[in-house]
Amino acid sequence: MAAKPLADLIDDCLAPALAAQGFAGRAIVSLWPEIVGERLAARSRPLKIDWPRRRPAPGESSDPATMVVRVEGAFALEMQQLAPLVLERVNTHLGWRAVGKLVLKQGPVEAPVTRQAPPPPDPATVARVAQQVSGIADPELRAALERLGRSVGAGARHGRPDTAS
Repeated sequence: MAAKPLADLIDDCLAPALAAQGFAGRAIVSLWPEIVGERLAARSRPLKIDWPRRRPAPGESSDPATMVVRVEGAFALEMQQLAPLVLERVNTHLGWRAVGKLVLKQGPVEAPVTRQAPPPPDPATVARVAQQVSGIADPELRAALERLGRSVGAGARHGRPDTAS
């Protein structure tokens, strides 16, 4: 068996560790609003990161990746102007200069899903739940059961079906 240079073997060894440290595309997609800000995130979505196909020669720096981002048609020109800022923020998030180019694909971008604040609990439900859990000695368990009871009571009050049975 011929000896191989360490550089040829290191990629296979480091890939799982790098993926575990958030260097996979999932982290960028899920944290997109935090990385680029709410205003940019409302009109764009990261699609993928294309990594260079060839390995650098020994002593040569590796080529940075290309990030593909879907952008609403009217916002594409502004996003093109903000590309250096977006690249800087993505690379800061990743911790190294991983992405060097931004490719924009025009298309529809779904509005981010926003959760509505839960309605305030009904005072009668709160009192009933507090009375039911008052005999529990452990304060952490009692507090957790109170939260659960208030949540179940709020769901019943708003017509959501009880799926626990």
